[in-house]
Amino acid sequence: MKRTASAIWNGSGKDGKGTLTTQSTTLKNAQYSYKSRFEEGVGTNPEELIAAAHAGCFVMKLSFVLQGLGITADTLDVQGEITLDNGSITQSHLTLKAKVPGITADQFKAAVEEAKLNCPVSKLLNAQITLDASLV
Repeated sequence: MKRTASAIWNGSGKDGKGTLTTQSTTLKNAQYSYKSRFEEGVGTNPEELIAAAHAGCFVMKLSFVLQGLGITADTLDVQGEITLDNGSITQSHLTLKAKVPGITADQFKAAVEEAKLNCPVSKLLNAQITLDASLV
């Protein structure tokens, strides 16, 4: 399986602007700029897209791990946070709030750790990956 996306940039680094488009067209000419990346401008940026990708990948992997245990979650709510420091992505932090009927604390901890280590985006990132997980 292969997925694609494209980026177009016009102008200088600080004053220019760009667009991102994904193969699925979920993003179609989505704007990004210096301000949306490093300040508070309108538009997306690579770091928030990586945060979304990591959160989405992790939560889907966790649902499959739970399924393998014969358990179905009511809700798996994950927030991803990417840290960009001195030009490098240094950390991806995931915060999970899970409503999983019938799971023990040990099962939950093991399933979360397996998903954290083995989701494809975790394997891709060359950064510290941290996680806070709670059953609600």
